[in-house]
Amino acid sequence: MADRYDIAIIGTGIVGLATALGLTERFPRLRVVMLDKEATIAAHQTGHNSGVIHSGIYYKPGSYKARQCVEGKGLMRQFCEKHAIKIVDCGKVIVATTPEELPRLQTLYERGQANGVPVEMIEPERLREIEPHAAGIRAIWSPTTAIVDYVEVAEAMARDLRQRGVEIETSAGVSNIARTGDGVDLWATRRAVLAKRLINCAGLYSDVVARMAGAAPDVQIVPFRGEYYMVRPERRHLVRTLIYPVPDPEFPFLGVHFTNTVHGEVEAGPNAVLAFAREGYTFWKVRPVELGHTLGYSGMWHMARKYWKTGGYEVYRSLSKKAFVKALQRLVPEIQPQDVERGGAGIRAQAVAPDGSLVDDFRVVGDATGIHVLNAPSPGATASLSIGRHIAGLATERFGLT
Repeated sequence: MADRYDIAIIGTGIVGLATALGLTERFPRLRVVMLDKEATIAAHQTGHNSGVIHSGIYYKPGSYKARQCVEGKGLMRQFCEKHAIKIVDCGKVIVATTPEELPRLQTLYERGQANGVPVEMIEPERLREIEPHAAGIRAIWSPTTAIVDYVEVAEAMARDLRQRGVEIETSAGVSNIARTGDGVDLWATRRAVLAKRLINCAGLYSDVVARMAGAAPDVQIVPFRGEYYMVRPERRHLVRTLIYPVPDPEFPFLGVHFTNTVHGEVEAGPNAVLAFAREGYTFWKVRPVELGHTLGYSGMWHMARKYWKTGGYEVYRSLSKKAFVKALQRLVPEIQPQDVERGGAGIRAQAVAPDGSLVDDFRVVGDATGIHVLNAPSPGATASLSIGRHIAGLATERFGLT
C-alpha cells in the first residue's frame, strides 16, 4: 500500500530543502515527503560547494539569477543568524591582470551597482592593502561577499522541516514514476509513494527524473567536474579574502580562484572538466551508460565545437599540477607547486541546450502535475531560500494549493 502525500520532492540538496521550507511556510498542514537515493542529505552539489555567499556582482540586471541572488543572500544571512551558523564576512576581490580584461571588469562593476551590491573599483595600491600578495592592474572590491558551510545550513533546514512534519527519506532512490488520476505514483527503494503533485530537485539527474515523470525537458544535463587544490597551512597567509579572476563572458564558469573556508582552509580552483559520469568525482570514474548518454546528445557536440580549445586546456590543467599552479600564479605570483596539494572535487549539473549553448540562468519548468528544476547553478546555494519561495509560489499557482 502506497503512502499518500500532497507533494513529493525528489532531491535533498539545498534547493530541494529550501523548496520544502517555502511550501510549509505557506501551507503548514501540507503533507510533504522528500526522497533521495543517497544515505545522507546534501550529498552532491551542496556537499561539495565552496561555501561562498555571493553578493550578486556577476549577474545581468533583471535576470532571474540577479533577483534571486540579491534576495537570497539576505534570507541566507537571516537563516544562519537564527540557527547560530557561522558566517565569515571576508569580502572578495575580482582582479584584472591584463589591459584586455579591464572592459569586462568595468561591466561587472556596473552590474554590481545596478543590482544594488556594494562594490568599489580599486587601483593596485588599494588592492595591496586588502590582498598584499595578489597581482593586478585594477580590481573590484566586494566587501559583502561572505563564506559559510552549506552542509551545516542544509542540516539546519532538515531539522526545521522534520519539526514541521516533513518526512525526509534517504536511501530512497526513485526508479519509476507514473501519472495517475490522483496524481503521481513513485516507486522508491523500500517503499511506494502516492503524491498529488511532484517537485523535481534532483540536480545531476533532474532531466532524467523529468523524463521519467513524463515531461519533455528542452535541455540535457552535462556533468562538469571542478577539481580543487588545497593551500598548505604554512602558506595560507598568501590569501586573506577571496581572490577571483575576471570571468570569460562566453563561458559560464568563474575560472580558478582562491577561496577561504569557514574552517580556516584555503581552496584553489576549480577547473571545469567534462566528467565521464554524472557523479564522476575523479578523472577515472566512468559510467558507460551515462557517458554514452552525454556523447549521444547533439548539444554536446555543438558545445564541443564551440569550446574545444577551452575544454582541451581544462583537461590538460586537470592532469598537470604545473599548469594548474601557473593559472593560480596569475592571481598570486608567489604561489608555488609545493604550496598546494590535491583536494576534493565537485560536479556541476550544467544544462546544455540542443544548439550547444550552456544555460546560464536558472531553469524551472512544469505543468499542473509536476515542477522540474532543470538548472540551478551558482549562485544556487546563495539563492536557495529565495528559489525555494519562488518554487512554492509556482506550486501554489500551478497545483491550485490553498
